[in-house]
Amino acid sequence: MDEYYATLAKALRDRIQVIADSRLRDQDPAGHLTKLREASERIEELKKRLPLDSDPMLAHYLDRMSLTKALEFIQSRYLP
Repeated sequence: MDEYYATLAKALRDRIQVIADSRLRDQDPAGHLTKLREASERIEELKKRLPLDSDPMLAHYLDRMSLTKALEFIQSRYLP
């Protein structure tokens, strides 16, 4: 189970990093959009496999795309 949460945390970190990459956004807007879409799709796929016993707050953060809150929640609750 920890593997799932580690994978989800990495996907969230990756998307946060893409959002923050203003250089890519300025130099290659299409590439930036592609990376955002890929990162979002990865999170959506992982969200579909969210364990039934996971905390409802995590589902809430993911539904609202509160990426930083979701990442902090995972790190504090599910990862060593």
